[in-house]
Order: sequence, then structure tokens, then C-alpha cells
Amino acid sequence: MEFKESRVLVTGGTRGIGRAIVEAFAGQGARVAFTYRSSVAVAEELKEAIGGLAFQCDAADFESAERAVAKVVEAWGGVDILVNNAGINRDNLLMRMSESDWDAVISANLKSVFNYSKAVYRTMMRQRYGRIINISSIIGLTGNPGQANYAASKAGIIGISKSLAKELAARGVTVNVVAPGYVETDMTGGLNAKVKEKMLSTIPVRRTAVSEEIAAPVLFLASKEAAYITGQVLSVDGGLAM
Repeated sequence: MEFKESRVLVTGGTRGIGRAIVEAFAGQGARVAFTYRSSVAVAEELKEAIGGLAFQCDAADFESAERAVAKVVEAWGGVDILVNNAGINRDNLLMRMSESDWDAVISANLKSVFNYSKAVYRTMMRQRYGRIINISSIIGLTGNPGQANYAASKAGIIGISKSLAKELAARGVTVNVVAPGYVETDMTGGLNAKVKEKMLSTIPVRRTAVSEEIAAPVLFLASKEAAYITGQVLSVDGGLAM
């Protein structure tokens, strides 16, 4: 897979899966820009390490997305690859879930995909080339108690991805989804030992993934070698949803 001089934008790029994706593309010679919300010091360190661009913004904000994409286009002349990775969770049983927690998760996880995909849409059409990879979750396929908002947002990502794939395919732009299972990130790091043990018992490979194992299929779907793959959901879950 060749990414030398490819122009990449990753949302939510300072930690976990997002950081692994940023570093993987940069390691393959791509020019990488990323967004982040609050980790200024971490973002500056990563920006210097990869020699890329960093934009502090709320992924759920439409105008911020337009500005970030415009700055990438201004700096590099276009965007070849967009990875929509930004996301949060606000878990609770539906009966206890506040409206604000529902809205926050839908906005951060799903509206952000709309925001950035719309922002790169015309650019990629004019280029007659592009790759959009959206990070969903196995929870978007299976559901999970206490995660109605998260599951809805991640299932919605699959729906918008399939629609975009059909809209853009004739212009040489592919749209695919990576649906991770349980990954060692800040989100899963807070689980207590009993919950984690129960979780691992449901995974056939009997372990969680590391972020680099999610970045690898993202790079494949972003490659020229994957030009005939679009509208697909790749579950990277250790067999959890078989």
C-alpha cells in the first residue's frame, strides 16, 4: 500500500484508535491532518512528531468542519482520504438517560460524519478520487444494554456510509466502515475487572484489540488496492459478532 504524499484528514486524532490511524498514515509517508477537541499539549506533540496539521474544534459543529477541510485544501490542494473517527459515549439505561446525553452522543458520533463527509464531498468529486472510512462499532450491529444512544449513533454511521457509497461510486470515491469490537482505549480502560472478565468471555479470541489492529484495516480500505470495495462494513471484533 502506497500513501506517499496522500492527503489525509482524521477526526478525533489525538488518542486511542484515532492516534493509531494518524501515526499509521504518517508512517507510510502521507501528509496527515487531524482534529481534536481539548488535548492541546498532546495535539501539539503529535503534530510536531508527524509534521502535519492539527485543528482544535468540535466535530459536531458544522462550520468548524468546513473550516478544517478548507484549511487542508488550502495547504495541500485537496483531500484524498477522510477518516471519521471522532466519538464519545454517555452510557446509561434508557430510563435513566438524559436528553442531553442522547443528543451529545448522536451529535459527536453521527452528525460529525455528516459534517466532514459533506465538507469533502465536492472536493473529492472534482478530484474524481477519494476514500472515506467511517469508524462505527460492533455495538452498532448488535446493540448493548445501557448504550442505546451509542448504538443508535454507530448504526446510523453504517446507514449514511452505504448511502454515500452509492452517491459517490461513479466519481471514483469509495465509502466504507470499520466496526471495531472491544479495543484497549481510554473508553474501555475504566471498566472494572468483573465487567472486563465477562466481556472477554464473549470474544472468541479471548482478548481485546489494540488500536493498531484497527488502524491496519483502515489503511487497507484507504488504499488504491481497495478501489473495488465500497459500501462495506468490516467488523474487527475478534469474532464477537459471529
